[in-house]
Amino acid sequence: MIADYVVTALLAALTDNAGFDVVRREWIRVWQLSGVERLHLTGGATLVFKYAAGPFANEDRTLRYLAAHGVPVPRVRGSATIENTLGMLIEDLGPATREANEDDAAIAAARLHNLDPAPGLATLDETTLRALPARSLGHIHHLRDNGRLTDARKLAQLFHALNSIAPTRAAGADLAPFGICHSELHPTSLHITDHGWHLLDVAKAFNGPGILDLATWHGTRNPADPPRLRRLLTRYVQAGGNPHALTNRAGLPAETWALAWHRIWAAEALLHQTTITTDQTGPEQGTIDAIQRQATGALELLNTS
Repeated sequence: MIADYVVTALLAALTDNAGFDVVRREWIRVWQLSGVERLHLTGGATLVFKYAAGPFANEDRTLRYLAAHGVPVPRVRGSATIENTLGMLIEDLGPATREANEDDAAIAAARLHNLDPAPGLATLDETTLRALPARSLGHIHHLRDNGRLTDARKLAQLFHALNSIAPTRAAGADLAPFGICHSELHPTSLHITDHGWHLLDVAKAFNGPGILDLATWHGTRNPADPPRLRRLLTRYVQAGGNPHALTNRAGLPAETWALAWHRIWAAEALLHQTTITTDQTGPEQGTIDAIQRQATGALELLNTS
């Protein structure tokens, strides 16, 4: 959990530097490693105050990069870092007028993926993808050895199986579209108003295969639906996305490959986040179930003939 004094210091530094007078703070969302508030200023204006600890402490740079390259994002009004925690004041876009749909996702992703890889972001290429199951096993062993995961057998078996198949199924990661990816492109990360769309929440952005972004749109709570993703990929190409988004990879249809590797990436990210939280108890059962569900689904997809 981010210490209250760090949040207070960040807010004071940002508002004092910009000359803003905050009359009320409205909490929107708070997690262990990040939080979002709406600031009500003297005169009636509002700003959004967002803070996040590492590894999510570079979002200001990504937002500025995207804005400079013509991708609609909230304007960063100021940023500062204290004790590896980023604080940002960003434009308040106001309430959305409707929920984003698949056409919006296709348009936004096509626009984003037209950019070259961004400097300073992690790269998720074939070599990195291939290593994800082994990295996940490392996280599992860390949690087990520190008494935070009492029964690691089932998870370890899943990631051992994924690790054995990864070298042959990671091929194709470097095919176009390859560049900056949002990484968590969901309906909530596209803000739609009468003035158009804006991309939100790019704290986990990386450089990698763009089709992983489309695979995130429908989430991982339900079983993978390759035909549904195929339709979205087709819309994406029609919206200006690279036509190689529909190209087979590692002997699999593009949609099957993307759904599998997105699940592996999401599971590794969740395991990593669990290892770095300050809570020294074990991960909640819901977290373990989510990781197991993602790994099981990925293994089934990668074993598709």
